[in-house]
Amino acid sequence: MELSLIDLAIFFVYMAGIVGFGVSFYFKNRTGKDYITGGGRLPAWALGMSIFATYVSSISFLALPGNAYQSNWNSFVFSLSIPFAALIAVNFFVPLYRKLQSPSAYTYFENRFGPWVRIYASICYLLTQLARMGAILYLLALPMEALLGWNIPTIIVLTGLLVMIYAMMGGIEAVVWTDAIQGIILISGAIGCLFLIILRIPGGIDQVLEIAKNDHKLSLGSFSLNWSESTFWLVLIYGLFINLQNFGVDQSYIQRYIGARSEKEAKLSTWLGSLLYVPVSLLFFMIGTALYVYYQINTQLLPIELSGLDQADKIFPYFIVSSLPVGLTGLLVASIFAAGMSTLSTSINSSATVILEDHFKKYLSSSLPQQSEISILRTASFAMGLASIGVALAFNGVLSALDAWWALASIFSGGILGLFLLGILTKIKSNLPPVLGVILGLIVIGWISLSDFFQSLGFLSLTIHKNLAIVLGTTAIFFVGFFVGHLIKPFKKP
Repeated sequence: MELSLIDLAIFFVYMAGIVGFGVSFYFKNRTGKDYITGGGRLPAWALGMSIFATYVSSISFLALPGNAYQSNWNSFVFSLSIPFAALIAVNFFVPLYRKLQSPSAYTYFENRFGPWVRIYASICYLLTQLARMGAILYLLALPMEALLGWNIPTIIVLTGLLVMIYAMMGGIEAVVWTDAIQGIILISGAIGCLFLIILRIPGGIDQVLEIAKNDHKLSLGSFSLNWSESTFWLVLIYGLFINLQNFGVDQSYIQRYIGARSEKEAKLSTWLGSLLYVPVSLLFFMIGTALYVYYQINTQLLPIELSGLDQADKIFPYFIVSSLPVGLTGLLVASIFAAGMSTLSTSINSSATVILEDHFKKYLSSSLPQQSEISILRTASFAMGLASIGVALAFNGVLSALDAWWALASIFSGGILGLFLLGILTKIKSNLPPVLGVILGLIVIGWISLSDFFQSLGFLSLTIHKNLAIVLGTTAIFFVGFFVGHLIKPFKKP
């Protein structure tokens, strides 16, 4: 079932409006600082909405309702970890980076452990962003294939080019302001959708909650300490580490800290963006649960090919096209694109910043005219955009793109969070402790992330959940670095 002409018109007007609005910031970028941080003049509410929109990718928009439809609210525990990470961020990370006043997050690593860590961390970041952008583009194309009737490669190329155009030309201000708009559209569309689903259920919200409770759809997971399953505690710990990594070493977040008018506004934007995601993610889970109840009551409305729980991620897109009024369908499709575009534009801009600050200016030419900086930033944005399209096309046909992304993200993150914590929580300055920590940490991360592969080869594999890769890898880097640092201290010359 494809979109009506009215819905298509709404969708295309939205796309043209977003791209045009983003490109309009082209003339405001007179310096590299303008392009990277918006000249430090961005308001807290817009930065907060941008942080929120970066959190909500198209993966979240489709996967969270699908997850609730298929199982329960266990994954919502991830959202519950965000306030704890945000509390640490506003008290320690934001002041640290505001004081450093470097456009790059990885200047701190060089100050603590030397140039090699800066190179290592920045390359890990670029690889992670490429994998992330490719996965998001591909996963966005899957439902769009059904909604628009286009083939997957066409959707990948078109979406990638559109985002690349405004991110490349408009810089961080284009990214932040379009994120703010897209965040508002995303929330409005989701609220409208949930409202309509509940209206179509005879007993309303009471019936939704009653059936969901009886079928154990509202469970947050087991409270056991079984580390091989997705329990409440495992998801909470995993979420805490992922969010500490986001707030502490993710270039896109650090640029927003610096882009705020003051440290107070930087903290406010961090709280706004992170705390807004909690109720909105709850909204997505509620949509998935409401859809479960709706199709339990109206089984005849669900095609036989979508009746299996393994098709859960396709239920929400199907409902959008088949059941929503004309006009609102176009808005919801635009919302799904909004979720993907906001994450992509952020990754493109932050990656270009890393290429300029951590590689070009550091090792090729430290002193550049402002126009040259902007030219390099736009060229790097163009290159990363094209590369992400290539990665997305390579994902086409992969058995599970989401599983592939999780494995790549764990490996490419390279335990950077462990190095960061080693830097801020210890006084170690020698190179040996972090080097040994990284080596062991990567072994742990690779062993857990690729356990299925190793098992197929007959090697020993761990019977623990793959989400623990970042937790145990980060922990290994920190403790190995900490203990080695204290062991070699007595052998140093006074």
